[in-house]
Amino acid sequence: MSDQHTPPVGDEDSDRPRFTDKRRIDPETYAVREQPTPAGTPDDAPTGEAVPDDASSLIDDEPAVEGDLAAAQTQAAERLEDLQRLQAEYVNYRRRVDRDRQVSRDKAVSDVIESLFGVLDDIELARQHGELAEGPFASIAEKLEGALGRFGWERFGAVGEAFDPNVHEALMHSHSDEVSEPTVVQVLQPGHRVGERVVRAARVAVAEPES
Repeated sequence: MSDQHTPPVGDEDSDRPRFTDKRRIDPETYAVREQPTPAGTPDDAPTGEAVPDDASSLIDDEPAVEGDLAAAQTQAAERLEDLQRLQAEYVNYRRRVDRDRQVSRDKAVSDVIESLFGVLDDIELARQHGELAEGPFASIAEKLEGALGRFGWERFGAVGEAFDPNVHEALMHSHSDEVSEPTVVQVLQPGHRVGERVVRAARVAVAEPES
């Protein structure tokens, strides 16, 4: 009669803990054990990277990109040309405004000089007669001429100058063998100008060469 509590054959081995020998060297033969290849190793992995699907589309779009770039460059060149034209127009406008302003200024000063012709002629006659050597009148004359000079006024006309109809008005004519061309021999009234603008021509006597 068998014991009912006797465990079946093999149950003792199943209840014992199991150990896996992971040593790389066999303790009995001292040989190197081969390591098992783990599952899922990348032995079969592809060696090269796959080409993206959109690479071909980028190549196909290259002509369109070049066309857009050319159009942008053309537009930029046109805008630059417009800017340069506007800049040139502005520079010309500024020059014209400055020139007109200077002309208006000279015209205003010329009007003042014309109103002072008599005073300026008297001052010059007094100076020629030695009446402006000193005294309060000489000081006033110098201050007046200095003030007008700051606005570009100057008196002109001198004996010995070659006659120039642009700046001289001949009131008297004579002939002389001492000159080789029409020459100013006497200044009856000096001329006045403001800058390059002749306000009054010098009134002179002219000697011409003997024929």
